[in-house]
Amino acid sequence: MIHQYTSIHPEAKIAENVTIGPFTTIESDVEIGEGTWIGSNVTIMEGARIGKNCKIFPGAVVSGIPQDLKFAGEKTFTKIGDNTTIRECVTISRGTTDRNETVIGSNCLLMAYVHIAHDCILGDHCIMANSVQMAGHVVIEDWAIIGGASAIHQFVKIGAHAMVSGGSLVRKDVPPFVQAARDPLSFSGINAVGLRRRGFQMEEINQIQDAYRYLFQKGYNNADAISKIKDDFKSSKNIDHIVHFVESSNRGIIKGYDR
Repeated sequence: MIHQYTSIHPEAKIAENVTIGPFTTIESDVEIGEGTWIGSNVTIMEGARIGKNCKIFPGAVVSGIPQDLKFAGEKTFTKIGDNTTIRECVTISRGTTDRNETVIGSNCLLMAYVHIAHDCILGDHCIMANSVQMAGHVVIEDWAIIGGASAIHQFVKIGAHAMVSGGSLVRKDVPPFVQAARDPLSFSGINAVGLRRRGFQMEEINQIQDAYRYLFQKGYNNADAISKIKDDFKSSKNIDHIVHFVESSNRGIIKGYDR
């Protein structure tokens, strides 16, 4: 299942039932899980750890040297979970000494021309549409969807189940469960459709929506809004997630939309 015109370093660890197309290069210190399919003209560089049943399409470069002038050749990694699809010409840089690794979760879809810089962390079930560009140290939680041609500033964090519209400039943190759109990027409601599809009950969705009214629609500053949420809402997994995300934000969160 490995084409004769593929170049594989003898120290690379390739599991059973892996398919590799022609003119692909796999360097040393690479591990590829069973059942993974790799197309033609793919480059997989040192430090790549690729899970089971992944699909990597032509032109992709996985675990490239970070585009960071401080990088001095130290041993770092790119880790990709199971069942993740990496489409044409995606580029993923491995980590630096900051985190030592770039991480892509399981069951993710990275569409064509996505760039994921060094030390980024993507959770499970994330979708990056075509040409999303991520600077270094970005964190994206599970089930987030980023619209095509969006650019994400370094150190930004995007919460679980959030949805960011295409063509966005993401300079601030995007809290979990929300939709973010417009220019400058702003809160535009909660991702109710996505939450319903993922099994959230209406009571949970309504509670999330009510909490975000404190943050984005009642005129409170963030500290006062979080204080009110703690006072007025019973602790739950979703409410606690929102509170922790806002309180731990280093860049500050996006603003509410001023109509």
